[in-house]
Amino acid sequence: MTLTSLKPGQSAKIKYIDDSCRLSEKLQVLGCTEGTEVCLKRKTPLLDPIIISFRNCEFALRKADAKKIFVEQI
Repeated sequence: MTLTSLKPGQSAKIKYIDDSCRLSEKLQVLGCTEGTEVCLKRKTPLLDPIIISFRNCEFALRKADAKKIFVEQI
């Protein structure tokens, strides 16, 4: 399951981030690593980007990048 599969308000734990994701290194530096709890806060009106939160911070991610973040529901 990927991050885009979540519905607004749902939380999940990150299993892994595909290395081909342009942002994978930056996300890992920010603390978005395996086992981190992430919540899909909301989807924008055109569904791209999506707003996620982890470690008390909110981020906007393009849907194409969010599809490369694999999660498991809590």
